Formats: sequence, structure tokens, C-alpha cells
Amino acid sequence: MLLTLDFETYFDVRLQLGKMTTMEYINDPEFKVHGASLKFEDGPAEWYPHDELPDALAQIDWDDTQLLCHNASFDGAVLASVYGYVPKYYLDTSAMARGLYPGQSSSLANTAIRMFPDDEAMRKGDDLGKSKGLRDLPPDIEEALANYCIQDSELTHAIWVKFKDQLPSSELDLIDITTRMFTVPKLVLDRERLTAYMDTERLTAEKLIDDSGVKPEVLRSNPKFATYIQEQLDLIVPTKKSPTTGEFIPALGKNDAGFQQLCAMYPEHQKVWDARVAAKSRLAETRSQRFLNAANPDNTIGIPLRYYAAHTGRFGGSDKLNFQNMPRGSELRKCLTAPKDHLIYVADLSNIEARMLAWLAEQADLLDQFREGEDVYSSFASTIYDRQITKDNDPTERFVGKTAVLGLGYGMGWKKFQSTLALGAAGPVVEVDDEKAWSIVNAYRSKFYRIPHLWKLCDSFLIDMLTGRSGYHKVVETERNRIRLPNGMSLYYENLQRSEQGFEFQSNRKRVYTYGGKITENIVQALSRIVVTDALIRIAYKRKDLNVCLTVHDEIVCVGPAENADERMQDIIDLMCIPPSWAEDLPLAAEGGYDTGYSK
Repeated sequence: MLLTLDFETYFDVRLQLGKMTTMEYINDPEFKVHGASLKFEDGPAEWYPHDELPDALAQIDWDDTQLLCHNASFDGAVLASVYGYVPKYYLDTSAMARGLYPGQSSSLANTAIRMFPDDEAMRKGDDLGKSKGLRDLPPDIEEALANYCIQDSELTHAIWVKFKDQLPSSELDLIDITTRMFTVPKLVLDRERLTAYMDTERLTAEKLIDDSGVKPEVLRSNPKFATYIQEQLDLIVPTKKSPTTGEFIPALGKNDAGFQQLCAMYPEHQKVWDARVAAKSRLAETRSQRFLNAANPDNTIGIPLRYYAAHTGRFGGSDKLNFQNMPRGSELRKCLTAPKDHLIYVADLSNIEARMLAWLAEQADLLDQFREGEDVYSSFASTIYDRQITKDNDPTERFVGKTAVLGLGYGMGWKKFQSTLALGAAGPVVEVDDEKAWSIVNAYRSKFYRIPHLWKLCDSFLIDMLTGRSGYHKVVETERNRIRLPNGMSLYYENLQRSEQGFEFQSNRKRVYTYGGKITENIVQALSRIVVTDALIRIAYKRKDLNVCLTVHDEIVCVGPAENADERMQDIIDLMCIPPSWAEDLPLAAEGGYDTGYSK
């Protein structure tokens, strides 16, 4: 049975989703469900007020119900947390809209306009601000709220009818699994450990600030800190061009190349630099508090992931909790633990994008290196430095090789490569002169010559998409504004046009410049994402003893029983290494481990 559901809930100045995480909102003592609209199959949506809703929900066979919502993470969380019901399957038109039109608004209002451009009757109702702050609704306001809610359900169902045949079943499965990660949490938050971590971070920051002798208000203010550097340290303030105004502003962020260079040039002021970072970077403390706020009373914590958050289909952080950028080995990760008698199993695909690029470009020698289990980073580093480079003996040189293999496959020039090494964001800071940077780029393009050929092919894809002409390479095919992928999804370039720079398209209300190398990167990332998510679905459906609770880039995280852990871990790795039917010769490799906490 298909049930379209939409909850309407109490909100006020303090209690609202704009200021809180979903579970913080739902678990608040002041939270209240005003009512909901229920639409069974193709029947009319009906409003059930607060006092009638529990009985209506109790009559439903949830083990045989597909729940359709626009933003199923919210409505599903209310259904599970407040009423204790979990459907057989989640369907989410908001997620579907992101999958079909990546980079575009997936709101109900905008999706309705996109799908029914000429039907004014198919429009979302006006915002019902009159219900704000009212726990008990007067009859006229409740009637307006009921009509508003019914319209949302009817729109959601109408959009579903348009969408249901456009997404492959694997993507619908993925939406269900992703929603379930949040609404049926399996991870447990170690509150004590997280609180201790917050206290340590705060005390460390306070000590760094005290040791510097600089007032906290100066350290936290860009203008005041710039003045301090000029007048007290007698140094030149580094600057950068503002992406919004185009004007030059102080480059004093911890990741700004100018600030990093300032720190490197004047180590005698290290206490000041450390204090600046400590005063400005309170991210760990802020995120830790959000984790605590988002956890349920039983300390379980749902994982909010945004399906198809990126243009290429990659997941993103959601609900003010970005589980996609927790550093490996960080205390935040370790505070996510398994329930009693269970373990957290973590596995990730090795070098999936580098492997996919080699496969797509038909770079046979690089593919052979992957098949034979060679260290491709050390191998290319050996080419760069004209001597044998190993992971253990030459970590810096190998890092240069790694940066080249991972970064030069999409048309990066020598200047950008040089600055990437100097930034040291993903490893040691490495300084190479202009000639060396130029020679490394040329060495990459010469050794892996089929990859630049792929860039040129993708240049022609842009012409194909602009004209509507069909272009094809291995498993991808162009049509107007789209590149079709082998799983039935596509890379979408809305309103692709020529520009002074070359080509640009519309994404999130901005015009985005693109070119052959970038198109290559988009295709590689999209195909790699399919491989990862196919593995995720296999694990979720074939290992019923495992609960897939998180995915981060090329990593899949599961909760499962502690017994037979080695066997279970190997099975996960084996399931991840099955190549897709459209790329049976793609060499895959995975590695993993398990622990009581998410420590990897």
C-alpha cells in the first residue's frame, strides 16, 4: 500500500527547524504534532487533527506500507520517534528531485513548478505564519492548516506519479536506505567521551590564547587582527581576492595560503598564530554540541545524509550535521559507538576514482598496475624523481606522486599543482619550483597519454549537449543538457551555453564554468559513486545481520553482531569488490576493519 503523509507541527521563535537539528526539534519538550494529512493510494488526502491521528495511524499495516513524503527524513523521524512506526519502504520526492535535477532546488514549491509549469492549480499554498506560536489552534487557523497540509500531500503524490518511472529501482532503494539511517538509528553516542573532548578542546584553546598575550576580541576579529599584525608585529598582512565583491581582503583564515606562508616565514610569532587559529576555529566544540543535541534520550543518533547532494550524485551533510568531513582517527568519530554485543564494520574502496579514470580513458598500463596491486603513487613518484621511491622510505616524494595521480587527471596546470603541494591540505607542505612543477605535469600527461585524449573527447561532449547531438564513450551518452549514465541516472547541465570562457550552466542560481577536464572529473565521480552505492545496496540487502548506518565518500560503515567478526568483515570487502555489469574489467580493491567505535 502507498501512503502519502505530511505532518504539521508546532513552531515558535525558539522551536523551529531553522535553528535546530531535526531530532533536537522533535525531542524538545515543547514539540507537538498539530495533525497530518493521509492519502491512501490514489484516494483523496484527508486531514487528521492531533487527537484523532494516533488512532488513524494505528489502523495501518506498516509492514506492508510504502511511505511517500516530500522530505521523508523529517516526516519519517516524527512517525518513528513520536508514534513508534517504521514503514516497509521510504519514498521521498525531494530526494528524487535532487537525483533527476541535481544542482537545482528540490523544494516542494519549486518542484511543483518544474513538473507542472502550466497548471496554476498545482502550486504549494502560502506559508501559514498565523499558526506560529500557537499550541492550541483556533478553528479557522486549523482549517487553513489542514487545507495547506492536504495540498502538500496531493502535490507530493502528483510529483511521485511523474517521477516514479524516471528513477531506476536501485536509486529508490538507496533513498530508502539513506532515510532509514536517520529514522532508525543504530549508532550510539558516547556522551561522556564527547563531553570530555569538548572540555579538553576548550581548555586547550583558552591556554593558547592566554599564552599569546593577545586579547581574544583581537584574535577573533579580522580587521583588529590585521591591525595587530601591522602595528604590533610590523609585518605585511597577506591578502586575497573576495569571491563575492572582487575586492582584496585580509587572508587570515587557517587554510589561506597567505596566512600559512606568514606562519612559515615568522615562526618566532608561533604563539600568536596558534592563538588566532584557536580563537577562530571552534568547529570541534560547535559540532560536538550539535551531536549531543541531536542524540536521542537513549543515546542513539541518526545519521542525516543528503541523497544526491552534489552534481555527481555524491552524498552530502544534512541537518546541520556533516558526517562527511569527520577526519579519520578524530575524537568525533570515536564517540560514535556500536550497541552492546555489536561492532562497527568499516570498509572503503581503494583509489576508486583513479581506477575509474584509468578505465574510462583505457589507460592500460595504469589499469595493469592496479590489477597487480602495485603502489601507483610510489611508481609515478619514481618516474618524477628518476629513482626508486617507496612508501616507507620516501613519504614526501610519494605524496608528490599521490597528489599528481589524484589531481592531474582532470587538466590541472602546473601553477595549480604547485600551489596544491604548497598548501599541504592533505599531507606535508611541499615546495617545488616552477620548472619542477611544469616537468611533473608534463611527465603525467606523457606517461598517461590517453587521459588528455579523454579530456578532448569530453570537450566534444559539451558541443553534443549544446546541440542535442548524441555522443557516446564506453558507458556514457550525451543528449541535450545531459550525460546519461549506465544506471539510468544522468549528469545534468541546466541551460548549458557558450560563454566568453567556454561553456557554463546553471547550478544553485549560479552560472558555473566548465570544460573538458571538468566534465571528465564529473563523469569519473558519478561512475565511482555508482560503484560505491551499488556495494552499499548489496551489503544492505544480502547481509540482513548488518545495518548500513553511514557512508563517507568511498567508505561504507555498518553495525553488526560481534561474533564471527573476521568472516563478516571479509564478506563486506568481497561484496564491495564486485565490479558493475557495465565495467566487468574494472579492477577493484577494498580494505577495512572493525571496532566498538568508529575509529577508522
